[in-house]
Amino acid sequence: MNSQTHEANDNRRISRDLALTGITILFFALTGAFFSNLWGRPAPVIRYALVDTNFLSTATPRQSYSDLVKTGDDISGFDCYACHDKAKPIALVYDANHRIIIPKEHENIAMRHGQHERNNNCYNCHNEANLELLQPRDGRELKFAQSTQLCGSCHGPTLRDWEGGAHGRVNGFWRANLGEKTRKDCVNCHDPHAPKYPARNPAPPPHYLHGDPTPAHVAQSNTH
Repeated sequence: MNSQTHEANDNRRISRDLALTGITILFFALTGAFFSNLWGRPAPVIRYALVDTNFLSTATPRQSYSDLVKTGDDISGFDCYACHDKAKPIALVYDANHRIIIPKEHENIAMRHGQHERNNNCYNCHNEANLELLQPRDGRELKFAQSTQLCGSCHGPTLRDWEGGAHGRVNGFWRANLGEKTRKDCVNCHDPHAPKYPARNPAPPPHYLHGDPTPAHVAQSNTH
């Protein structure tokens, strides 16, 4: 009786081991088939057009005086007294419609600061007694590196937003314990003589992997 029991147990153990071995082999076979994609169709390769690199650039449209000084670039364009005489204040010339006449030496300047050409007096911002200084309306004397404070003397709400990080460019870290946070000057984006920001084409929309989810009636209305 004992020998028959042992024989039956051995048979069950062998059957169990064979079953486990078969399941293991089947599992590995199915895994190989899955990764080999034997039964499925190969996934379609979708080739999207590359985004214009203009949308990927983090550079500002312009360079400020401060940036030029930091990088050691040419700042001779800010040396007014390389051409002008300090002892002779510059007299501004206007046409019959009281529009300022830009001298040929400064013909690259477009005076379009403000609406209705009301801000066409150079000395609203530049100090007529010292061309190396800027003069906000509160009577301070500012250097070119402080131009953002000059802008803020008229554009107070925008200066507040700039200081808070809601306007303009903030680089670095928001959390002070992680690293330094720096802000770009107004003139890194805005031309002080014609500060209205030029229009630019919008970046392309995202690619939808499963089709555009916009309802058909909405998409149709947007085309009109």
